[in-house]
Amino acid sequence: MRLREQLGGFRQRVTSTRTGRISWQLLIALLGAVVVVIGVILIPFPGPGWLIVLAGLAIWAVEFVWAQRLLHFTRTQLERWWHWLGRQHMAVRLLAGLIGLVFVTTVVLVSLRYSFGIDALGSFWTFITTH
Repeated sequence: MRLREQLGGFRQRVTSTRTGRISWQLLIALLGAVVVVIGVILIPFPGPGWLIVLAGLAIWAVEFVWAQRLLHFTRTQLERWWHWLGRQHMAVRLLAGLIGLVFVTTVVLVSLRYSFGIDALGSFWTFITTH
C-alpha cells in the first residue's frame, strides 16, 4: 500500500469522530503555525526562509480551504514571475538578480546590526580604509 493511501486512511480514522476532527484540525493548525513562525524568523537570513513559510502554508492546506487558496495563488504568482523573467533579456534578469542580492544583503546587515549588535558594514569600511 502506498504511503499516501496509508496516511489518508489514518486521517479518516482519526477524523471519524467530532473529538478526533477537532484534535486533527488543532494539530494541523499548530504544526503549520510552528513551521510558518520558524520560516518568518529565518526570512532575514540567507537560506530557505520563504520556502519554510510555504511549507507551513502547505501543512495548513491539508485541512483548511483558505490555506489551499492562498497556496494556489502564491504558486500561480511565482510561476508567472518565473515565466515572465525567463522571457526577458539577459540584462533584465541580471538587474532582477542584482536587486535581489542588494535586498538580501541589506536585510542581513540590518539583522546583524539589530539582532547581534554587529556593524558589519562599518567594520568592513574601517578595514578597507586602514589597509
